[in-house]
Amino acid sequence: MSRKLLVSETETFRTACAFGVLRTGRDEKSGELLPAAVLAVRVGWAADLVSGLASDLLAAHWNSTDVDVLASGQDAGGRKLPSNAWMALRRLGWAAAAPEGIQVNDRLVRMAQEQAGRTLRSAKWRADLTSGVLATWPADPDRRTPEEWDAVRAAVPGGQHLPGSVIKSRTRQISAFERKHGRLPGDVFEAEGTPRATRMLLLSVCDGQQATIERGDHPARALLRLQLPTCPTPRSYRDWTWVSCPIALPPVIPAPVVLHLPNLRLHQGIVRADLAYTHAVPKAQRSGHRVALGVDWGLNTLLSAGAARLHDNSRITALGTGAQFRAAGVLAKQHRLRRLSECLHAKADHYQRLIGEDAEHPLAARLAVLTSETHAVFERRSNLNNALARAAARWAVDQAITAGATVIYLEDLRSLEARGMGRTMNTRLSQQVRGQIANHMRHLAAEAGIAVVTVPARNTSKHCPRCLAPLRHRKAPDRPSAPGWKWAICPNRDSCGWQGDRDTGAWRRIAARGLTHQTKTVVARTTGQMVIRAVVDSLEAQAVITPTAPQASRTDRSKTGPTRQRRTRPAPRRRRVPSPTSPSGPAGQRPEGHVPPGRMQLPRAAQRHQDVTTISTPTAGHRPGRPPYGRHRPRGAALGAGFHLHAHASPPRWEQIPDTTSDTGSFI
Repeated sequence: MSRKLLVSETETFRTACAFGVLRTGRDEKSGELLPAAVLAVRVGWAADLVSGLASDLLAAHWNSTDVDVLASGQDAGGRKLPSNAWMALRRLGWAAAAPEGIQVNDRLVRMAQEQAGRTLRSAKWRADLTSGVLATWPADPDRRTPEEWDAVRAAVPGGQHLPGSVIKSRTRQISAFERKHGRLPGDVFEAEGTPRATRMLLLSVCDGQQATIERGDHPARALLRLQLPTCPTPRSYRDWTWVSCPIALPPVIPAPVVLHLPNLRLHQGIVRADLAYTHAVPKAQRSGHRVALGVDWGLNTLLSAGAARLHDNSRITALGTGAQFRAAGVLAKQHRLRRLSECLHAKADHYQRLIGEDAEHPLAARLAVLTSETHAVFERRSNLNNALARAAARWAVDQAITAGATVIYLEDLRSLEARGMGRTMNTRLSQQVRGQIANHMRHLAAEAGIAVVTVPARNTSKHCPRCLAPLRHRKAPDRPSAPGWKWAICPNRDSCGWQGDRDTGAWRRIAARGLTHQTKTVVARTTGQMVIRAVVDSLEAQAVITPTAPQASRTDRSKTGPTRQRRTRPAPRRRRVPSPTSPSGPAGQRPEGHVPPGRMQLPRAAQRHQDVTTISTPTAGHRPGRPPYGRHRPRGAALGAGFHLHAHASPPRWEQIPDTTSDTGSFI
């Protein structure tokens, strides 16, 4: 199988990942067919061996000295460390040994070293951030002064462009440690403790002596071969056998790709495979864009997007009125699941306080049930968020493809915190899945060669997209004097006069800002994402949307003449003649027209002799000066046929109302 792809000058390589499942396997030594449950057990034995070796490595090197040596990129002799974590750990002499009496091959040790090395390398950034926060610890951790903010950003590597929420979250972590221990931690390794190794098999770092993967005869199937133990404690290499596992490739994996060895994970007794593949995609450009899609975040309307075009004379126009992605039903379900999760957590905490250290407490069984139910609700919330993020990202990328856009501009809301805006608004903001949507959007946009760039979000909803004047926000377009936030009105009624939905103006501002600042697009060194870090005043003055058609003046709306009469339709939908007589029986179609059919036979209850003021049978006879049937008997009322004996409808008087609608058409 060829491991190389041929690409043109306008294409590039891209490695993506899809999810698969190992449902069966065959032991090549014995020929036994392994069902999914048995295969999961054998994969779990191998994962336990790897996680045990990785845990020993993490416990031995979870300190600032070893992490700094690994992050320096050089060994003791001054040579550059390899990029693969397992090779770097072997260069430094950080070996892992299996327990006595357990026989594992070198590839399992390689997987353990790779997992531990990745974890130690990722701790370097957190260690530098924690050290910078501790070095500039504020007098009031809940509220830093501007001088303290400048000091902490200067002490943290890359702190100038770091969101404030990241620094605040690290500050809260340190404050929690101080409240518990009465002192500040020395570094991140004391504040967090040794991390736990994940039960997984990183087959991607192995060679053919441990695992191989090849496409089958069918393009939608592949065959994975790997060595698995036959018992939880293998004593020799005879306890390891080759197992062949067919994999059904997901539809997202195209045919002309290069498959890589997957990573295997255990989830609820199922072996999941992270199938990595490399294929050719169109190359995304940082600048030179003519059509861009601006995307604005929202609460009720999760996404608001629209396209804008940059003309040769530097004029920017909007392509259409845009669209909105509404997910009110999904967000309501999220809210219900969140409240259920909070109730379950509160009840479980109450049971835990009652149980204490007594393992034989009668409430222990109920606590176990609550814990399992809490995990189930968490899985439902996670799956719902993931589905919502994928759907929203797919919608945004489809909008860009339809408009012919080559770039998607997103506002950067990483520094937005859910605090200070009321309990309801804080909860709704904290439940947003903006990060997942952005990640899925980058993944899907890369398939079509569309760049995804984040732009500063400052004043995107505050200023007018046509004249950059501060907008006046009102409750609704028909309530221009009621204060609100949904409807935006430009105060320059003579020169501009723009008004519209707040989110509509925001995506126009985002698209215009991105098109004018596209030469300032850079690629972040740590994340590899395209970003516009700051707004330039000279370029921001050009980020205005020019109207495509002259706007009619709406300053004077006084009446200048008589109201035009509404003419009848040439072919009205309703008849110009009275309706025919109703049929005698209950069958038949109701005739068309304004005159209703005749009254049908009254229900059985209406045949009874019931008065409007009593439920008893009326007395016969006539009193002098009174009507012959008592005090009152309404004409046309169906006695006893209403929802109450004393509730009657007004009698119909069709014979007294002239037919004035027979010559008019229908407006439906």
